[in-house]
Amino acid sequence: MDFSWSKEQKELLDAVHRFAARELAYDAIQADRAGQFSHDAWKKCGVFGIQGLPVPPEYGGLGCDPLMTAGVLERLGYSCKDNGLIFAINAHLWTVVMPLITTGTDSQKRKYLPGLSSGAIVGANAMSEPNFGSDAFNLATTAQRDGAHYLLNGSKTFVTNAPVADLFAVYATVDKSKGPHGVTGFLVEKNTPGLVIGRKIEKMGMRTAQMAEVFLEDCPVPVENRLGQEGGGSLVFSRSMTWERGCILASAVGAMQRILETCIRYAKTRKQSGQSIGKFQHVAGKIVDMKLRLETSRQLLYHSAWLRSQGKAGFLEAAMVKLHISDCWIKTCEDAIQVHGGYGYMVDYEMERELRDALGSRLYSGTSEIQKNLIASLLGL
Repeated sequence: MDFSWSKEQKELLDAVHRFAARELAYDAIQADRAGQFSHDAWKKCGVFGIQGLPVPPEYGGLGCDPLMTAGVLERLGYSCKDNGLIFAINAHLWTVVMPLITTGTDSQKRKYLPGLSSGAIVGANAMSEPNFGSDAFNLATTAQRDGAHYLLNGSKTFVTNAPVADLFAVYATVDKSKGPHGVTGFLVEKNTPGLVIGRKIEKMGMRTAQMAEVFLEDCPVPVENRLGQEGGGSLVFSRSMTWERGCILASAVGAMQRILETCIRYAKTRKQSGQSIGKFQHVAGKIVDMKLRLETSRQLLYHSAWLRSQGKAGFLEAAMVKLHISDCWIKTCEDAIQVHGGYGYMVDYEMERELRDALGSRLYSGTSEIQKNLIASLLGL
């Protein structure tokens, strides 16, 4: 497996770095404090092509393969400190854009993908329910066929992008007795009657990514907005989760690279007892551990993305990527705070925010425990 980049790919990665350094260099501390989503940054990313990375050119995207997509998101995570913005982009990509690419009709693709790619449309995924988290397919939300429409009723929670979204991928059951085989996906536009955005949910980290509850009250959705076949929603969602698990932490690899470089600079310049703290074994050891975590995370990420580029499903590898990188990101942030000492605990040094942002990675897209269960089952246990 050769993970080296071609000349053209290197040029794109360098362009991502220049773009983010120039256009996404706003005050991340203040944005986090205010819990403020940047529509301006979102639109700039769309114009550059971030939201259209995997989208075929005929629908307005860049048509990047999975490996290149992972590389771009890694570089974005390195060059942009707003982890919440990147998290919102990932939620949009893997739970709305990708299901449309893999399952949507040509009419649906032509209607929605250009706007989703350009940043004109924000996507959100409505799957999780108040009483069912990891048990994703045990849905209480129902979809009842009524002529040319389905009527959706139920409630969703932890819906990333909900307060700012234009298009929702909503999952409901057409027949609860069928279990997962009754789950069906729908594309619901924001101004549809009966779609109600509830209270904004305040989070520990990723505060610039907006999250809210969503309620559906006799919400009419045209049959042509069904995503895939009736009863095929569990497959659509499972595929999107494989993409999400394999790619959502690509930006975390970039963030770990940035944090490592920050810690090396600090360890070289911070003096104690007449020498730089990098000369102390315990400090140097933490930085070495950061480097090891970074390289193993990058290799797992690229291998998983490469498999999908070869047309393979990569269920096992995606789960390993999610499990490993989430642990590595958190431990790297913890070590970075320790290397910085008291300053690491201070807001101005930004390490405490990095840790708060990282902690959620063990929870979303399936908890670390769920990833372990999935890996074990794929190993035949």
